[in-house]
Amino acid sequence: MPDANRPRVPIKPGFFTVPDDPAEPPKFLSSRCDSCGEYFYPRRAICAQCLSEKMTDVELEGRGTLYSYTFVHIPLFGSTNIEHMEGYGVGQIDLPEGPRIQAPLAGKQPEFHIGLKVVAELDTLREDGGRDLVIVRFRPVPESEVTR
Repeated sequence: MPDANRPRVPIKPGFFTVPDDPAEPPKFLSSRCDSCGEYFYPRRAICAQCLSEKMTDVELEGRGTLYSYTFVHIPLFGSTNIEHMEGYGVGQIDLPEGPRIQAPLAGKQPEFHIGLKVVAELDTLREDGGRDLVIVRFRPVPESEVTR
């Protein structure tokens, strides 16, 4: 169970931010090629598009469009969170800048469809030594918040 007094830390550093405000979505730690403008997640030292070594670290917003998804009906590995015990969804999300990332989904299968607008959130996987280990997952953006 998340505790507001415990620090939140990523399950693996270097992939996403952990904002101080729990309501704020995390950002993805990415790279942009200074030569061709291509974006990459996770970060990389050499552009896969043009092979340039001129890369800049950037943060990408935690919003996107669901490209594809599936639901796995076994518990999430390493989780003590009862919500994960019923299985979980995994989606491929297209970020506006171009990268397609794969991440867990927050919610039940009927809530999702291809083309759905989604937003990233942090979810506590488990408590570890007085800290909450968090992962990124995506949830549907409420219709009232979708910009057209």
